Order: sequence, then structure tokens, then C-alpha cells
Amino acid sequence: MKESVIAFYDDLADDYHLIFHDWNRAISNQGEVLSRLIRSKLADPHKEVTLLDCSCGIGTQAIGLANNGFRVTATDISPAAVDRAKKEAEAFGVAIHFGVADFRSLEKDISGEFDVVLSADNAIPHLLTDEDLYLAARNLYSKMNNEGVLLLTMRNYDELVKDKQSGTVPSVFNEGRRIVFQVWDWAEDFVTYTTNHFMMQEINGEWITKHVKTKYRALMRDELSQVLSAVGFVDIEWHMPPESGYYQPIVTARKKR
Repeated sequence: MKESVIAFYDDLADDYHLIFHDWNRAISNQGEVLSRLIRSKLADPHKEVTLLDCSCGIGTQAIGLANNGFRVTATDISPAAVDRAKKEAEAFGVAIHFGVADFRSLEKDISGEFDVVLSADNAIPHLLTDEDLYLAARNLYSKMNNEGVLLLTMRNYDELVKDKQSGTVPSVFNEGRRIVFQVWDWAEDFVTYTTNHFMMQEINGEWITKHVKTKYRALMRDELSQVLSAVGFVDIEWHMPPESGYYQPIVTARKKR
């Protein structure tokens, strides 16, 4: 899992912002939505909040939350993504402490504990086995203060598996000069699938296609809730997009005192 995921995000790091119509707006909107939800779960919503974003990518959520007053530490398994995130944070004028880490080894790789631990953008389903899921959940738990808040976001696999969805609808940007879509190759049991990510751009009159791929587990909401409960999380609650305003289902949980 590790090597293929690193390669996927290393290859995407320079172009990741191009999957959005307006990445700057996405940073702002996601920061506001996640900030509201997180603060609604805190005992003191007005305190200075320490937050670990443990799958930060190029900084979409980390920068947005830093802009909303959170004291952010951000890590990712991809060195190239972290390097890009550092440059973007500097350009946005926000102070974020960055590092390279796998969320299965956070306990030894990252010092300190946090009021909030976040993993967004469907990162957790890169964990293909129960063993890795439980290992990651224990490491997330270890990085939280007592009564700290966990927040994870992922695709709505309960619906995707039921509908046997084969990919995403192409997104067309820049007056038709950029097209982004995914094709999903499912395993026979519909438990895992390979994402083929395509980005097509017209550059100087020539169409260039970039293709990268990685593997995911179609993680059901009940499956993830059971893992979180088993390692000690309490107050596990799912927030769907119509309620939260975020583009993916979100699960929140609390570390038991």
C-alpha cells in the first residue's frame, strides 16, 4: 500500500489544484465548513485549538483551518505533497508545522497530542486491510488529548457499491481546456477498486493526458464506526453532505477521558 500511495500523490502534487474549478475558493469554503463542525464538537469552541491534519496533501484543509484560527500541524505520506503544501502555506501567509508521516505510525513519528485530529479527502480508505485500519485508528487515538475530537471524511461507499458506480462524471474547466475524471476498476467482490485518475489539458494547442492510479477499499460507514469504537472512540456520529455542507460524508468521534 505505502509505495503505491506515495507514488500516486507524489505524481499528483504539482497538478493537484487542477482537480478544482477554483482551488483558492475550495480552501476557503472547506476551511469554513470544517471549522464550524469542529467547534460545534469542542467543549470550549472559543479556545485556541491545536489540530493535526494527518493526510494534508498539498494543504487544502490545513491552510483553510489555519486561516480560521486553528494551530495546525500537517503531515502526509507523500514528501512531494508536503513540499508543495509548505510553499502554499507560505504563499497564503499562514504558519503551519509540516512533516512526512504515515498515519499508521503517528504515535512514534509525531510528538505531542492535539485537540483535533483530521484526515480528509478519502485518505483512510487507502488502508486495504482490517489490520491496517485498526493500526491507523489506534495511532489516531494516541495523538488526541482527552476528550479530543476526531474528524474523518471519505466517499459515500455505501451508495457507490450499491449502485456499482464505475467512475466519476468528467469535470470540465477553463472553458473546456481542462477535463478531469476517474475510471474505477472494481475487484470481483466490490471490496476494493483501482482508481484511474485522468487529467486532460490543452496546452499550446496540444492535448496532454496525465494518468495516475492507486487502490482503495470501499469502506462502509458501519465498518469504520466499528473500528473506531473498538479502539476506544466514543460519541461516533456521521454527518452527510446535505447537513454538513461538506462534499463527502464526515464521521466525528471523541477520545474517551
